[in-house]
Amino acid sequence: MLYARKSEHLQICLNERVRSATTTGLERYHLIHQALPEMALEEVSTATEFLGHPLNAPLLISSMTGGTALAQMVNQRLATAAQELGLAMGLGSQRTAIEEPALAQTFQVRHLAPDALLFANLGAVQLNYGYGPEECLRAVETLEADALVLHLNPLQEALQPEGDTNFAGLLEKIGQVCHALPVPVIVKEVGWGLSQAAAQALRQVGVAALDVAGAGGTSWSEVERHRSASPADAEIAAPFVDWGIPTAESLTQVRQVCPDTPLIASGGITNGVEVGVCLALGANLVGMAYPLLRPATESAQAVIEKLTIVLRQLRVAMFCSGAASIARLDRSRLMLRSE
Repeated sequence: MLYARKSEHLQICLNERVRSATTTGLERYHLIHQALPEMALEEVSTATEFLGHPLNAPLLISSMTGGTALAQMVNQRLATAAQELGLAMGLGSQRTAIEEPALAQTFQVRHLAPDALLFANLGAVQLNYGYGPEECLRAVETLEADALVLHLNPLQEALQPEGDTNFAGLLEKIGQVCHALPVPVIVKEVGWGLSQAAAQALRQVGVAALDVAGAGGTSWSEVERHRSASPADAEIAAPFVDWGIPTAESLTQVRQVCPDTPLIASGGITNGVEVGVCLALGANLVGMAYPLLRPATESAQAVIEKLTIVLRQLRVAMFCSGAASIARLDRSRLMLRSE
């Protein structure tokens, strides 16, 4: 059942329109153009680090998939690109690998990305369904990962006929995992954003970093609507197409209450200019998923070419806003667009 669900998710994302009806909110901002940047383009450096790991650019290939033959191919191509370009990469939820160890190979990419910053991934709600620090450690060790992502997806689970919907008492259990694991724990939403209250609570129990994963990109309520077994289930899912906190709003609000927390911005990011805006709004790392999915079904080179375009866009945006380094790409470079 779980294997079939993962396969359906992948095919729906490839073949159906599943974008949120809301926008990311990033369109409200633009980087202030500097006609006199006083530097050469070649002087612009996108180098940074995240959780102590050096990166050639603050870009994360966000968690997408695993557990199927197609997912294995996708993950391998994404990992090849991450290694080639010096980027971070997250794997899809490893629950299938925990419950069916033969599927673990669909996630294993360390041999293709020996230097990449790799994130393992499990659903936080599984901590209420028999999982604990032992399973979390197994997910990390299976991947030889540098950190563990615990994802939060209450709306998606609520819309799945087979969903796990007991989110009671999760905060304490997330804290236990944070203190038990030898690697940092990151908590992310899956496309509806983190609120200030959630971010503060997670930080207080020891979460090392947060991924706001706001609304405006792939809508998992729409994915589940396409999976619906009945017209009634589809009707229940339909009005949630614009649900959630837009990416820009979630990022801004979380940065206000977590000024020193490493933050990942994801959710509907499509190009390097938007990456630059997210960085200026306070992100330390910016994640992309859907724009890389189709290239990953073609070849590793197609992924590399797509990411190279995004990285060049980011460098040009930094150059034309006068920011020679990621550290200098701050909120002072931003202007609200006029209505």
